[in-house]
Amino acid sequence: MRFIWATRGRSWGFTFLSDGGFQDPLRAYEQVMSVLDGAASGCVRAGDAVALKFGDPDQRRDRAGRLIPHSFVLYDDLAQRVATVEDGMREVWPLVSERYAEVWEKPTAP
Repeated sequence: MRFIWATRGRSWGFTFLSDGGFQDPLRAYEQVMSVLDGAASGCVRAGDAVALKFGDPDQRRDRAGRLIPHSFVLYDDLAQRVATVEDGMREVWPLVSERYAEVWEKPTAP
């Protein structure tokens, strides 16, 4: 499954934990995520991709006390299966939750 995933950890800032197969995922990420217009959460189709953003389901917070956001750009079959934030949490979060649990408290981004 192809997707871009950007988040931050307890002490490290915004980083890509999945690049969706792009050499430079930032451009694709910014283009698709712009449809959410800065919203804290949401799910919006943008052409063949889906922009998905939600707060950490386990309520993890960074050192400043802010809820950790998870932002995704979904492609292909995964984009077809996700139409709401709830769909995204059901379909996407299980794909990344274990990896995030392993890295979120590390002092630097993986």
